[in-house]
Amino acid sequence: MRWGIVFAATVTVVLIFLFEWPRLKPDQKKEKRALVALLVFCWILSMFDLPNLPGPTTLVETVVRPLAKLFENKP
Repeated sequence: MRWGIVFAATVTVVLIFLFEWPRLKPDQKKEKRALVALLVFCWILSMFDLPNLPGPTTLVETVVRPLAKLFENKP
């Protein structure tokens, strides 16, 4: 895990929170919960190395390749 990315993502989330929270009125409880939930969700996603994770095609190949060997036509 690259700590620079973690630090940058954390600082960004905190800055967004500090900028947006005062703009919400005290009676906007759902909006406040949504803001916190989205920020936490995005912060967690930023911790994953998404460009280097295998995609759904890799999962399908991993499951289908052993099955393909079973169904091959062998005379």
